[in-house]
Amino acid sequence: MQCPACRHKESHVLESRSADLGRSVRRRRECLRCQERFTTYERVEVIPLMVLKRNGGRESFSRSKILHGLSRACEKTTVTPKQVRLIVDDLESFLQQRNYREITSKDLGELILDRLAQLSEVAYIRFASVYGQFTSTDDFFAILRLLEKRNEESLQWHQNLSTPGS
Repeated sequence: MQCPACRHKESHVLESRSADLGRSVRRRRECLRCQERFTTYERVEVIPLMVLKRNGGRESFSRSKILHGLSRACEKTTVTPKQVRLIVDDLESFLQQRNYREITSKDLGELILDRLAQLSEVAYIRFASVYGQFTSTDDFFAILRLLEKRNEESLQWHQNLSTPGS
């Protein structure tokens, strides 16, 4: 591993520990030439995922692009940056475990919206407005009705669980 300070190619590992919920290994290293200490992360190399866009194009799955979009949607809400990272981690893990390496942008957006609906209605609507390319107030009313219906179904399900003999 090349030292970021002097570019020397030899270092020794001072400490290793699991990171990212066991998805990577964090290593603390020391350069054998200049004694600079630095951190590296080791991850399993995976086959790249492809996203099929609405316009028919294809692009590589971009963790940072999703992280950025989610962060923007969750600004000034109760959703924490840690929760945003967990959504992206879980999404990426789910996609890697599937047998095929392509997903439509529509399906990707739906997976993200499912998670956001559990955390924040405001973030859900913000993300849906960008992902769904809203063009009018009618689009917002439609997503609000969908969210309201989802909440009613969830409330009904919980009431059925707490009612004896149901």
